[in-house]
Amino acid sequence: MANVPGVSILAPVDATQAEILTPEALTFIATLQRAFNGTRKSLLQRRNYRQQELDRGVLPGFLPETAFIRNDPNWRAAAPAPGLQDRRVEITGPVDRKMVINALNSGAKTFMADFEDSNAPTWENNISGQVNLRDAVRGTISFTNPAGKQYTLRKDGKVAVLLVRPRGWHLEEKHVLVDGQPMSGSIFDFGLYFYHNAHQLIKNGSGPYFYLPKMESHLEARLWNDVFNVAQDMLNIPRGTIRGTVLIETILAAYEMDEIIYELRDHSSGLNCGRWDYIFSFIKKFRLNPEYVLPDRSDVSMTVPFMDAYVRLLIQTCHKRGVHAMGGMAAQIPIKNDAKANEAAMTKVRNDKLREVHAGHDGTWVAHPDLAKIALEVFNEYMPQPNQIHIRRDDVVVAASDLLNINFKGAITEKGIRDNIDICLTYTEAWLRGSGCVPIMNLMEDAATAEISRSQLWQWAHHKPRTQEGTQVTPELLSKFLDEEINRLKKQLGDKYASSKYDSAKRHLATQISGEVAAYKDFLTTQLYDDIVQVNSKSKL
Repeated sequence: MANVPGVSILAPVDATQAEILTPEALTFIATLQRAFNGTRKSLLQRRNYRQQELDRGVLPGFLPETAFIRNDPNWRAAAPAPGLQDRRVEITGPVDRKMVINALNSGAKTFMADFEDSNAPTWENNISGQVNLRDAVRGTISFTNPAGKQYTLRKDGKVAVLLVRPRGWHLEEKHVLVDGQPMSGSIFDFGLYFYHNAHQLIKNGSGPYFYLPKMESHLEARLWNDVFNVAQDMLNIPRGTIRGTVLIETILAAYEMDEIIYELRDHSSGLNCGRWDYIFSFIKKFRLNPEYVLPDRSDVSMTVPFMDAYVRLLIQTCHKRGVHAMGGMAAQIPIKNDAKANEAAMTKVRNDKLREVHAGHDGTWVAHPDLAKIALEVFNEYMPQPNQIHIRRDDVVVAASDLLNINFKGAITEKGIRDNIDICLTYTEAWLRGSGCVPIMNLMEDAATAEISRSQLWQWAHHKPRTQEGTQVTPELLSKFLDEEINRLKKQLGDKYASSKYDSAKRHLATQISGEVAAYKDFLTTQLYDDIVQVNSKSKL
């Protein structure tokens, strides 16, 4: 590490982690950082300018300057890469060692190993995650739990195809400095995985495949494409070997789906309906507009007008361009010791997957191996072939206004408010302890679902609507409910409360329920990140 000019590691590195942070790997990611970090920062500033327009009441629409891309029926993206023709069920989860093994063994077609929303980006989580993926790619990964139970990859070779989700463009890796500046979290996660595994993945018969999160424009997709090209050139890998599936999880990206595929067309493996982040983005982007105050999260289903339009347009766009249109995550998890509640939850999952396969999706997401079985049953029955890209959905016509249509029944309730506070506190407390994927109220919550709760609380405090019960929502009311929830937790946890992170979670959430314009944070993860950064003096390998 001392031999890499301009690169500083500000965290401890053990011998195994040093196998990831080699001088050659650090040189590789530093080269990418120097080439592209300026563009990344410019694009993030562009997001701020766009938000200022939205705050003035300028609604989004399809871009006139890129109409030629949308209107050209002839261009297509790359054909599916090896191992990505059939993606009917994808399991997702963080990059901890046991999770990686269980997900690869789950029977799902692919596994998205996540450095983003289901991973709290502690230094230990991120670097150990890279170690875990390196070992998984080489088939050597194993794990023994404290009770002595051993976990290894299945011997029949039917492990899931691996995809990796790096952090979004807005996140930094503050434990690594390049020329005195924190690294892009995106480049750090992508670069280390690609450097250590691309050649081995190709040898295995698959390739370096990625999920790309949180983009807000086709220019951000162009940046990813440029990173891909340079990375491939540096390792003597043919351009077009990488594949990236873009999560359409921001309202602005929904207006640029054709353009996003076009920018990545040599590397595109389709789009995904990132439903929870999409709802969060909708609330966030229109948070100052009184016309777009949403009801309880439980009322915002996939069949409400603005969500239905988003799904239909995504499927049509993907299939027109010859790529996969992936469905989203069902948040339910198995409920132990309550057969009736578990059956109701599994019925919701089954119905959700039925909706997706009938709509034309080529696959779906699950967060638990037991749900993979249900999703596989549904897609095997109604999609016996590897995908349904051949279903063009030429019947679909989605206007710009359809993506903003919130004309549906719903209400803000006291229960919805209290549930949002509970989710924010519980998730934030776990995240600050290093866990980014948390079961809450029989749902698997990650940063995206916590973001919905946080942003709704801010939006309601700002606009002061009335609940279904007739109570006006105010910052004072939310503060009262927050105090009541903390008192409940203190009684529930007893002596254990003192060693928890709930006081820190409360401190962070309290800033987000004021409704004050300057107080709102774009992302929960950036708000919390400094609390988990552990910067020491420069490490020496």
